Amino acid sequence: MSKLPFPYVTIAADEAGNTKNIASVGEAALWLIEHWSQRGSDKFEAAKRACLDALDGKMTCTDCREAFIEAAKEAGIYITHQRL
Repeated sequence: MSKLPFPYVTIAADEAGNTKNIASVGEAALWLIEHWSQRGSDKFEAAKRACLDALDGKMTCTDCREAFIEAAKEAGIYITHQRL
């Protein structure tokens, strides 16, 4: 899978206070599929679709990143992001 890098987004990785920097479309897609706790919301679905579209070349990495940030905010796991 192509990674398609983007400036990192820091999220809360677990309840122990550990964080994770997500720095590519590939990482965002895997995190959404394997670790996301609040599935099914509109923003989760939009972020998942954005990752798939970016991997297929139908969306920019920047737009995918923005969708991931919005989903992370909604899920209450967003911490910060690297400025563009």
